[in-house]
Amino acid sequence: MITRQSPAKVNLYLRVLGKRRDGYHDILSLMQRVSLFDELAFSPGDGRIVVRCPGGTLPEDEGNIVYRAAAAFFSRTAAPPSIEITIRKKIPLAAGLGGGSSNAAATLMTLNEIAGNPLAQEELMEIGSRLGADVPFFIFGKTAWASGIGDRFVEAPPLPPLWFVLINPGFEIPTKMVYQKLNLGLTNGGINYSIPQFYTVDDLIRGLTNDLEKVTVGLHPVLDHLKALLLENGALGALMSGSGPTVFGVFADEESAFTAERKLKQESRWSVFGARSL
Repeated sequence: MITRQSPAKVNLYLRVLGKRRDGYHDILSLMQRVSLFDELAFSPGDGRIVVRCPGGTLPEDEGNIVYRAAAAFFSRTAAPPSIEITIRKKIPLAAGLGGGSSNAAATLMTLNEIAGNPLAQEELMEIGSRLGADVPFFIFGKTAWASGIGDRFVEAPPLPPLWFVLINPGFEIPTKMVYQKLNLGLTNGGINYSIPQFYTVDDLIRGLTNDLEKVTVGLHPVLDHLKALLLENGALGALMSGSGPTVFGVFADEESAFTAERKLKQESRWSVFGARSL
């Protein structure tokens, strides 16, 4: 059996630049993996793909992105479609943290390794882009600026180590709905943008941006309260990740993050997680 940890991500910066004719949106986002993990275990199968999610509510068939990732991998290679994958979730579902996409990426990379690496990273990323918007990022495996529909990556200049406290309010947000409520018109012509330069924590705090936040907070004003809680407990800045509803605070050091995490866990009814940048 092979076991893999599958990390969450936060969007430290997310601008929606325009709507495309294919219904997708062009974005610019700084994506950061963090140390909140699901665990996936891979065992030899009995001639088919089996996905198990003990104790969870996820489907265990084609409705699960991990199942679809395995099927997509086997359809592209000579490896026999025989694997059993067990998913143990810690990353909240539909939370803006990319948990499902991370699971799919871990599945593609692990199956490729088991098969002797028949596919290059670029091929895995191309398969991943058909499964979910964030899958290629987790295969890319570095802090990155994502552009296009989130499928083009440039490695970001290194930031200092970052410490986070994440609060998830316990409800799910469909990403598609949030983008639809942005009500952007079609973008004609080219899109001009510049990538912000973040070299210090202060640069990052000043630049924290998420164009989707106004939509999700409009639907769920409690998110503004959660951001305020993080700031009251020592966060240098706070932001919603992705389409939400998880919000995160950025802290100066591990000690202040741990203190805030402990206090918020005691005082709030929400799910609170401490994490560091990867």
